[in-house]
Amino acid sequence: MFPKSASETNYMPDLNRSMSSTHDEVETVVGPSVVVEGDFASEGNILVKGTVSGSVKTARLLTVESGAKILANIKAGDAIVSGEVRGNVKVDNQLELTASAQVMGDINCQVLVVAAGALIHGKIAMRGMEGMEAGAAADKKRPARRFKGEMEAPDEAEMG
Repeated sequence: MFPKSASETNYMPDLNRSMSSTHDEVETVVGPSVVVEGDFASEGNILVKGTVSGSVKTARLLTVESGAKILANIKAGDAIVSGEVRGNVKVDNQLELTASAQVMGDINCQVLVVAAGALIHGKIAMRGMEGMEAGAAADKKRPARRFKGEMEAPDEAEMG
């Protein structure tokens, strides 16, 4: 009804721009047919489509695609796992496990996002619970008070 301005008629979102900028940020790609044996370290983003045996370290984002395998301990700034990891995973910030993820090892991260269907076999520790762990350890060290003829009596502090 109203004439469109030149900016409105020529506007076409560049869908490839966001995808290519993400791809440009990936510093190292382990292709689907590649098998890396040994320690693998990078300061940039790593995308794994193949298999890595040994330790994997990056200060930035580690992405493990569906079908990829990491048979190693992982240390990363952030990680998205869709494939298989057999080793301990330590992530400084956020670890995301998609529906196809399989992790056999202990997980240590600040934020954990787990999609329905992801498989985990190991211990999970998340930072932010340090104060609670110290309190629980102090409770375990405190001996129970026993009185003659009684099994166990509560401390005065516990009674209020």
